[in-house]
Amino acid sequence: MPETPIQQLRPHDEHNRILESNVHPPHWQNPSPKQPYHLVVIGAGTAGLVTAAGAAGLGARVALIERELMGGDCLNIGCVPSKGVISAARMSAAFRDAPSFGISAAGGITIDFAKAMERVREKRAAISPADSAQRFADLGVDVFFGQGAFLDGKSISVSQSDGAVTRLEFKKAVIATGARAATPPIKGLETVQYLTNESLFSLTELPKRFGVVGSGPIGCEMAQAFARLGSEVFLFETSDHLLPREDEDAATLVQDQFQKDGIHLELSSADMEVGKQSDGSIQVQVTQNGVEKSFVVDQLLVAVGRTPNIDGLNLDGVNVNYHKRGVEVNDHLQTTNPKIFAAGDICSKYQFTHAADFMARIVIQNALFSIGPFGKKKVSDLIIPWATYTSPEIAHVGIYPEEAKDTGIEIDTYFQSLKDIDRAILNGQINGFIKIHTRKGTDRILGATIVAENAGDMISEITVAMKNKIGLAGIGATIHPYPTQAEAIRKLGDQFNKTKLTAFSSKVLGILRRLNVGK
Repeated sequence: MPETPIQQLRPHDEHNRILESNVHPPHWQNPSPKQPYHLVVIGAGTAGLVTAAGAAGLGARVALIERELMGGDCLNIGCVPSKGVISAARMSAAFRDAPSFGISAAGGITIDFAKAMERVREKRAAISPADSAQRFADLGVDVFFGQGAFLDGKSISVSQSDGAVTRLEFKKAVIATGARAATPPIKGLETVQYLTNESLFSLTELPKRFGVVGSGPIGCEMAQAFARLGSEVFLFETSDHLLPREDEDAATLVQDQFQKDGIHLELSSADMEVGKQSDGSIQVQVTQNGVEKSFVVDQLLVAVGRTPNIDGLNLDGVNVNYHKRGVEVNDHLQTTNPKIFAAGDICSKYQFTHAADFMARIVIQNALFSIGPFGKKKVSDLIIPWATYTSPEIAHVGIYPEEAKDTGIEIDTYFQSLKDIDRAILNGQINGFIKIHTRKGTDRILGATIVAENAGDMISEITVAMKNKIGLAGIGATIHPYPTQAEAIRKLGDQFNKTKLTAFSSKVLGILRRLNVGK
């Protein structure tokens, strides 16, 4: 295998060398195949790793193929490094806000961006052994580095950079090759060196002027983080508000915070055109409500959409249908070839690490341990929460009111602002709320949105309730420690219980009271 550093791992410092030694060891020798494999997995991101480890742990003979870095997007260029940057940005914001708590940051604070990014690389390297080639080999998985491609309905080739090709025979196969940043049709984009999540975390110098295209989760998270670390940030969005797929009230709260953080919100930006300046900076031209505007930035992050990694797999040769959104699967995660399954971002609209994890568990069951229709699990049975890690965070699970309306489901919505929650007041974190949607007239929870600094943690209580069919009344009857922000969830249970206090029940309670204590 080549000893030159993989392009994504820049700078090639001690931390990235540790990472590389774990997730793509330079001197790794692909093993001799143990033919045939019960399961061959292409792609060692979350879905592939969970599938391979789980199947091997249950006695299956498993091969795992990866052409780049084990750990996939999440470890290398997604969840892990992005949250490291966000942690540094939140620390900076805490110092900024310290005077309101009576704590002086006399003389201001100094932000060492290079050091902050080195910490990200250090922590990423520290996490990487869990996704390492050696760990999976120790688990009994045969790990192959190279480009995987289907040869026919029972074999896959692994092509290495030195020209060596290995043939792996399989009983069942899994496509878990994930997705990558999409390239939007922006005029002049090919003429500039722009960033995506694949290159963003290699920065060692803070951009003085930082442009971000797209206000989805990645765009919003990084726009706020870089603003708090000292960049002048310009956030470009074609819609008239941030996070257009989220609850509108939630997006409005985040948008208000972005303005407080000094981010230039360039909403309703159409007809974007970019070009390289003589000094290496990037000019961005847009039209906003009929008015042409021009901006100059030092770095430009493009965070608009994802495209599936289907190139080079020879899916046509094994009758696996696919489209621009990825591989086509049924509710059992089976492709149009019954011997081949798929999991994770390559086939799911829910492109989250935790979703890929649980999809992989379904694949293990359905590919190896089901007989005909018996024992099969359905992906539609999964209840998948998600969070956008802005400050405040937005977390959601289940349906939105618009979805309920479109599908003819009548709902009741219960709302609790954090302005009335004691712990939120004491923490200075009152910009948030909790909404829970129930089936009309009942306490059955169908969906929820939380906006809070730790919304990603709080949403799990509601997800557990939905999974285990615990209604809003049950949450209201459960003691929550005081003072916590999660107490807001319990208060929504109280709201529901009050709706059950009808005129008749009030009359009965009055009679009981008088029998016990008189008038």
